[in-house]
Amino acid sequence: MRNRIARPVRVATALLATTLLVAGCAGNDGGSSDTLDASSLTKEEIYAAGVVGATGDEGTAKDGGTLTLADYSEARSLDPTKTIPNGAAGGNALAAVYDVLMRYDQPSNAFEPWLAKSLTTEDSTTWTLELRPGVTFSDGTPLDAKAVVGSIGYYMQNAGYNTLLLATNIKAMVPQGDDKVVFTLNRPWITFPNMLASGPGMIMAPAAYAKGPEKFTPIGAGPFALDSYKPAEELLLKANADYWNGKPHLDSVRFVWLGSDADRLSSLTDGSVDVANIRAPQTLEKARTDGFAGIMAPSGLGSLYWLNNREGRAASDVRVRQAINYAIDPEVVAERVNGGAGLPGRNIYSPSAPYFSDVDTADHDLEKAKSLLAEARADGYDGTLTYIGQSDQASQTQAVTVQAMLEAAGFTVKTDLLRNIADQTNRIYVTHDYDIAVSAMSVPDEDPYSRLATNLNSQSPQNPSGYANPEMDALIAKLQAASGDEATDLLKQINELWQQTVPGVAMGAGAFFMPWNKDVHGVTSTSETLLLLGGAWKG
Repeated sequence: MRNRIARPVRVATALLATTLLVAGCAGNDGGSSDTLDASSLTKEEIYAAGVVGATGDEGTAKDGGTLTLADYSEARSLDPTKTIPNGAAGGNALAAVYDVLMRYDQPSNAFEPWLAKSLTTEDSTTWTLELRPGVTFSDGTPLDAKAVVGSIGYYMQNAGYNTLLLATNIKAMVPQGDDKVVFTLNRPWITFPNMLASGPGMIMAPAAYAKGPEKFTPIGAGPFALDSYKPAEELLLKANADYWNGKPHLDSVRFVWLGSDADRLSSLTDGSVDVANIRAPQTLEKARTDGFAGIMAPSGLGSLYWLNNREGRAASDVRVRQAINYAIDPEVVAERVNGGAGLPGRNIYSPSAPYFSDVDTADHDLEKAKSLLAEARADGYDGTLTYIGQSDQASQTQAVTVQAMLEAAGFTVKTDLLRNIADQTNRIYVTHDYDIAVSAMSVPDEDPYSRLATNLNSQSPQNPSGYANPEMDALIAKLQAASGDEATDLLKQINELWQQTVPGVAMGAGAFFMPWNKDVHGVTSTSETLLLLGGAWKG
C-alpha cells in the first residue's frame, strides 16, 4: 500500500476516515493473531497496531468483580487540567470517570461518536457536535450543550493539555439548543476530532468545577465514579449504574502503580493484576512473545531524551544539544538496556507510520560531539549536565550507559534517579528542573500534528523542553490543514529540522502495550493510548 495522508473531503467523522492520517498498513484487527506462534513473532508483528493476540469470540459477558489495572503512572488528581489526560500520565482513570465525546477506532482508522451522537463538517473549519439524548452525569444533571461548552471552557482556562491548540484555533464555541454545539475554527483543522477523543472531550459536570480548581470534585458521565483514593497505593472507582452505554459489567476498577514495567508484567503473569500498561521495549516484547492479548499503540519518538532548551540551562546552546546528540548511540543503549529490544534510531516517526520517510539523521559521532563541546566550553560553558530518569534496574543501567557516553565526549554528568513516573513527569513538565531527561513524545499515527504542536510550538504551555524555533512553528502551522503529499512533505521537513536543531535526542520509535489476562474481555481504547473500560468484564 502506498503511504499517504488522505485529501480533505466532506466528512461525517462517524463514518469516514478519509480526512485522517491513514495508518491502515500497520493495522491489526486481532483476527489473525491466534494462528501465530507468539514466541516466533517478528518485530513487525510484535509492534503491529491495534488489538493483538485475540482469539475470536469472547463469549457472553458476565457481571461483577473488580478489574485491577497496573497503570503506567498515577493520576494524582482527577481534574483533567492537572493530570495530563493520556495513557502515560494517569489518563486511564480520567477516561473511566468522564468518558470521551469521540473515540478513535484503530481498525477502521476513524473517529467515531462515543458520548456524542455525531460530529460533522463540510470544510474542516465549522464542526457540529450533536449529543445523545438523555445522557446524565453521575450527579444526575444533564450532559447538554451548555455543559460541553462550560467543561471545555474550564479546561482551556486552566491550561489543560493541548490548550494552546484549542485557544488559537477555536474562534467560537456556541450551543444550539440543548443537544448541539457548533465549533467555528480560525482555519481548517483536519484532525480536530482527536481533541474530542482525548482530554478536551472528557466532559466534567458543572458542579465539578463550580468552586474552582482548588476545590474540584470529579463528577463525570463515564462508566465509573470515584470511590476512594490512597496516594501512591491505589485508586478505586465504583460502577456508575446510570452510564449512558448501559450499567458496567464490573462492580469496580482498581488502579495500582508498581515500580517498573517488569513488575507490572510479573504481576500480570501471576494474576495479581488483570491489565497492565507497559512501555519498556524488552518487557513489551516479552509480553507479546509470552502470548498475552492486548492493545498495541506504536508511535514515533517512543524513546527520547528531552534537552532543556530554556535560558540559563546548558542546552539553550544548540552546540551543546548537538554534542549531546552526537555523543549518544541509540543502538548501544538499546543493546545494553533492552538486550536489543525496541526500534532504535534517529528518525522521529515510527517505521509503520504512513507518512514515514527516510531523512539524513544526526547519528552517533564522538569526534563531532567533542568538537562542538569544545566550542561551547570556549564560550564559557562548564560542561556539566543533570540527567533525570527512574530508579529501577533497567533505568539505572540506562543512566550509567548514557553517562559514560557523555563523559567520553567531555561532559560532567550528575544523575538524579526518581522513584516513579509521576515525579519524573513533574520535573519535566511542571518545574522544568533537568538538563537531559528520559522521556517520550509518542507521535501517533492518527494525529501527528497535535503532538508536534503541543511539544514543539514555542508558545505551547506543554512544551517540555522550551524549544523555540520560528521555522518549526511555521511548518507545524502549515501541517494543520495539509493533506496528501503536502502533509507528507511537511512532516519530512519537520523531521529534517529536528535533526539540525535537536530539541531532544531521538532514540527510536516505540509503543505502549496494554496486555490483559485470559479472563479479561471488552477493553477498548481511543487516542492518546487511553483505555475505555465501560464494556470490560471478567470471566
